[in-house]
Amino acid sequence: MNIGIDARAARWYRGTGIGTYTYQLIYNINLMDKINRYLLFLPDENVSDLNPGDNIDIKLISEDRKENFWEEIDIPNILTDTGIDVYHVPQNGIGLPKIKSCPFVITLHDVIPYRMPETVGPQYYEIYMREIPTIIPLCDAIITVSEYSKEDIAKALSYPKEKIFVTHLAAEDIYYPRNKKLCKDYIKEKYGIDDKFILYVGGFSPRKNIKGLIQAFSIIKPKLDEKIKLVILGKKGRSYYDYRDLAYSLGLKEDVIFTGYVPVEDLPYFYNASHIFCYPSFYEGFGLPPLEAMACGIPTIASNVTSIPEVLQEDALYINPKDADDIAEKLLMLINDSTLYTELTLKALKRSSMFSWKKTAVETIEVLYKTAKI
Repeated sequence: MNIGIDARAARWYRGTGIGTYTYQLIYNINLMDKINRYLLFLPDENVSDLNPGDNIDIKLISEDRKENFWEEIDIPNILTDTGIDVYHVPQNGIGLPKIKSCPFVITLHDVIPYRMPETVGPQYYEIYMREIPTIIPLCDAIITVSEYSKEDIAKALSYPKEKIFVTHLAAEDIYYPRNKKLCKDYIKEKYGIDDKFILYVGGFSPRKNIKGLIQAFSIIKPKLDEKIKLVILGKKGRSYYDYRDLAYSLGLKEDVIFTGYVPVEDLPYFYNASHIFCYPSFYEGFGLPPLEAMACGIPTIASNVTSIPEVLQEDALYINPKDADDIAEKLLMLINDSTLYTELTLKALKRSSMFSWKKTAVETIEVLYKTAKI
């Protein structure tokens, strides 16, 4: 079977959920499958990090870079004369050709623009809402990342459930328990963070509920017996000043740290150096950061909504994301209860070990094979 994959997100969007998904999917397919042939659409030939085998071919695409990833990915790759039996677009189908030369499969991670449009960036919202109604009728199958997303996609887009396949994601291999002191020393030297801290990783969209986390932190701050800070990782997007101003207004100027962009290679150090990971999101199609934290053995507090309980099961401490008092209560509980802390540390490691990118790759190949009907 000849399989085509739009691999652009692995290059242009690395460090985000979709970029990580695309990279790990291709990397692990290369490890697992030496039978089928693959044609990867990429902007360059430097694919050594993807561990390519002899059954991997590269089709170069013009790198007409734009400021916004979703604008550049919206340009479809040319499939004519490629001889592929099935074509897979991992980034929500954006960039799928409008003319079919073979069966099409997309990975649709979520339908957030339909469910929470006010939390989506204007450029992505415009492209998503314009393209998805034309993409879905062309799809012979949809891969998604949770049972919750499967139900949501079927309802929002009236797409048959029997053609939607769930393949869970996983933490990358770089996330594992490391020497905590060495990680703290690294974070102190590079980022100037010396105190014990609660960590948030996961983007700046209003959907992520950073405001609720800051408000909860302001509630627990006077009740703490030791100095603990709140560290918020990520590129300072359009919502950053709202979050910063909220922290300042609550008297937390020195206690809430916005690091700005952090390279992927530094994320394991942040996770391992942290005391607690908190993920108060209102909506997730899957939500990788909690699994990354858990793979590092960090006790995790997370929202009790959408796909998150499906992924984390009974191995996290759950909060109502709409209730800052509840978030504060659970943070204090975990800070003060050493028995619970140890229990969640062990549960975190066990839960994260149940997910594997190799499993994701194998399940994806199965979907592509069924769809191609070779």
